[in-house]
Amino acid sequence: MNSVYQTICTRRSVRRFQQKTVPTNLLEDILNAGRLAPSGSNLQPCEFIVIDNKQLVRTIFPWLKWAAYISPQGNPKRGEEPVVYVVVLINLLKKRKGGEADAAASIQNMLNTAWGYGIGSCWLASMNKNKIKKSLKIPHHFKLMAIIAFGYPKEQPVLEDAGASIKYWKDNKGTLHVPKRKLSEICHQNGYKKNLTWKT
Repeated sequence: MNSVYQTICTRRSVRRFQQKTVPTNLLEDILNAGRLAPSGSNLQPCEFIVIDNKQLVRTIFPWLKWAAYISPQGNPKRGEEPVVYVVVLINLLKKRKGGEADAAASIQNMLNTAWGYGIGSCWLASMNKNKIKKSLKIPHHFKLMAIIAFGYPKEQPVLEDAGASIKYWKDNKGTLHVPKRKLSEICHQNGYKKNLTWKT
């Protein structure tokens, strides 16, 4: 299997982390992958803040909202918190509209690069943005798009075909199950509602 495709197929959001430091050289690769993502008109409005100071990591943690479907049991427990965050910003002086697409491409590159190194991640968009912006002294012309939590995983989420519900859930052993719709349900060929003629 192609290693990029395998990375994409096996990566899931991780919300329980080992308290093991992520090496700086790997963080640099992750950030560089974000930098090299596609950008509309090549305006490159995304900027990043790395949070690897232990005290600051602890300060940010309660301002983040985690797994809505399974809260609070889906939240990282004490001793299983992320060890580093990357804050994703859009510089509105460079791009006032459409920067969300640039940020999403950048974030996906970082998630996949991290997983290629065995580093788990969780893309967080729900948070107390005012407190975070104030704490990090983020200027007014930046939009806070997301925070990505990183760390070596302490759980192995399981992918499964979605049935009636797409809500992720935990079983009695604490394993996270992530339903995904089948390709045959979302992919059409040569027009909408035209079934694929090749096997999915």
